[in-house]
Amino acid sequence: MPSHRGRGRGKLSSSLRVLLTGGAGYIGSHIGLHLAAAGHDVVSFDDLSSGNAWAVKAGELVQGDVTDSAALEQLFAARSFDAVIHLAALSSVEASAARPEDYYRVNVLGTLAFLQRCRQAGVRALVFSSSAAVYGTPQRLPVEESAALAPISPYGASKAMAERIISDVGAAAGLATLSLRYFNVAGADPLGRLGEATPEPWHLITVACEAALGKRPGLTIFGDDYDTPDGTCIRDYVHVDDVAAAHLAALDYLLAGGASQVLNCGYGEGASVRQVVNAVKRLAASNFPVNTAARRPGDPPVLVAKAERIGRLLDWQPRFADLDAIVGSALDWQRRRENHLPGPPPGPPVAD
Repeated sequence: MPSHRGRGRGKLSSSLRVLLTGGAGYIGSHIGLHLAAAGHDVVSFDDLSSGNAWAVKAGELVQGDVTDSAALEQLFAARSFDAVIHLAALSSVEASAARPEDYYRVNVLGTLAFLQRCRQAGVRALVFSSSAAVYGTPQRLPVEESAALAPISPYGASKAMAERIISDVGAAAGLATLSLRYFNVAGADPLGRLGEATPEPWHLITVACEAALGKRPGLTIFGDDYDTPDGTCIRDYVHVDDVAAAHLAALDYLLAGGASQVLNCGYGEGASVRQVVNAVKRLAASNFPVNTAARRPGDPPVLVAKAERIGRLLDWQPRFADLDAIVGSALDWQRRRENHLPGPPPGPPVAD
C-alpha cells in the first residue's frame, strides 16, 4: 500500500458544536480526538454497550441509546448542535446473521428516530458512518460508489437502508449529508492514546494482535478456498486515524456548501487475511497457532475500494496507507493494554 502526504481539507474557520453518536466506541473515540484537536466542542452520545467512558478524551459524554426517544428528546432539548456525526450502530456481519432483528431495530429504526430529532433541531450537516458491506459481492473491482447495492448480510442491508433514509430526509429537510462507506478500519491512535477495546473484539487485526501477545490461544481463518491468490478473503484495510480525518474533511466540505454525497473510505488496495496474519507474526515476532474453519455467511471474496472521489472532493490524503503501519500501531496499543497503560496523557493534540 503506498503512503500519502497530508491529511485533508483545511480546517473550518470557526468552532462547531458537534454531536458524535457512538463517540465512546473504537472509531468514534478517534474522531473525538480529531474534533477536539481542531477546536470543536464535542458531545459524545453512547450507550456504552461496546464503548468505554475512558475513551472519550475530550468534551462531554452523555450516556444514552439512539433507539430511546426520551433520551434523544432530552439530549436535543438541553443542547444545540451545528453538525452531527452518526456512528452509533451494531456492526458485526456474523452477529447480524444470527440476530437480524436487532440490526434493523438499531441501525434502521434508530437512525430514523435520530434523523427526526436532527430535523426538528435544525442541524445543518450530518456525516454518517456507512459500510462497504452495502455492496455485497461486487461485480467489478475496485468497487466504485455508483455500483449496485446488493448486501449479502443483514448488517449490510441495514446500512443500505439507513443511507436511503438519510438521503431522503436530508433532501426534504435541507440537511446536508455525507455517508462514508468504510472499508476495513484497523490500527490505533499513532500516539498510543486509543485503540480498539471492545468487550469482544472481532476485527481481524485486533484478534491477531491479541493472539500474538498471548491474550488468546490462537486465531481462526474462516475460509481458505476463495478464488483469491492464497484462498483467503482480500480486504482494503484503512487506518482508523485516516478514517477519523475523513470525517473532519467531510464536515468541512458540507459546511462550505458541498452537495450531499456518498463516498468510499478506503485506500484502493487490498491485503488477504493470510497476508495480514503473516504481517502480525513478523512484526510481533510471534508464531501463534492459526486454524482454518469453514466460510462465514456474508463474507465476499474480495472487497477493495475505488477511492478517487474522496480524495478529489474532500482533499483527503491518508497518512497511514501501509499495512505495517496499521499493524504496528495496533500491536503498540495492545501492548499498552497488556501492561495496564491506556496510553500517555492526552498532551498536545494531533493537528489535523
